Amino acid sequence: MSTNFTIVLENHKLLQAICGPNDVNTIAIQKVVGVDVFTRGNEIILASDDSVIQGYFQELIDKLVDHFNIGHIPDPQLIKTLFDSISTSSNNKTNLLKDLHISLPNSPKVFPRNHNQASYIDGMSRFNVVFAVGPAGTGKTYLAIAHALKEILKKEKRKLILTRPVVEAGESLGFLPGDLNQKISPYLRPLYDAMDSLLPFNVISKLEESRIIEIAPLAYMRGRSLKDSYIVLDEAQNTTKEQMKMFLTRLGEGSRAIITGDITQIDLPSRKKSGLVHALEVLKGLEDIHFTYFSAKDIVRSSLVRAIVNAYENEGKTKG
Repeated sequence: MSTNFTIVLENHKLLQAICGPNDVNTIAIQKVVGVDVFTRGNEIILASDDSVIQGYFQELIDKLVDHFNIGHIPDPQLIKTLFDSISTSSNNKTNLLKDLHISLPNSPKVFPRNHNQASYIDGMSRFNVVFAVGPAGTGKTYLAIAHALKEILKKEKRKLILTRPVVEAGESLGFLPGDLNQKISPYLRPLYDAMDSLLPFNVISKLEESRIIEIAPLAYMRGRSLKDSYIVLDEAQNTTKEQMKMFLTRLGEGSRAIITGDITQIDLPSRKKSGLVHALEVLKGLEDIHFTYFSAKDIVRSSLVRAIVNAYENEGKTKG
């Protein structure tokens, strides 16, 4: 008597998407269910007669098919995220992951790759001020800029302002060679990189030329009142308390702000407290402010980056 459990998929193209290139997704499925998985024709087969595992496997494949049908190509991260929800009965989170995405004209949809990213996207769509805090590689900046560009291109907001503190240059920039753009370009390059990965260069250039997109150091925000704008403050861990208060009080009528940062990589002098750390303390509990906290397990940049962050986080524990 066969102990295998078989699911027949609609076609071979769907099977290929579920299995992934070089069967990378099949390996991920095997890892989460804990038993062998193989394919035959349009069938994906679980080598187990355990009814609980079969139920998890069926629900996982059904959800992967749902994601594929809305343009979300399965990958190992998605498989792990979905299975964690299924196996812990967190179905609301699973549905949130499926239903949320960022859609830009002539660009692929941007889907959340874990539950914290889904919570982040949900927060950006519903709250006027959003904080995203966590290590490098968790998608904080990329998702913030994707969401802000979507709002600008839909003409929901009049202007997009992207800013960062320029800690290394002491915010004065006076001693650096070149004009203002040449002085600040190295510090703001990551913001351009995120935009370049989302929209064609000519579209970004046109938006900048028309002053719909503005990229500037945080020091140049002082004294302004920003109305009907989307403002992204990146690397906010390197703001002082005074700078953070200055930034938050720039928000005018109809504006929204996203603040991202990694409180484990503060470059301020030791005597100065991070404005991001301070804001997280004093603003918690306020209405219309959303907080998303990422950890090393949310890193999507690469498994190596995740391992590096974990190693640094565990260094102090090992010494202790």
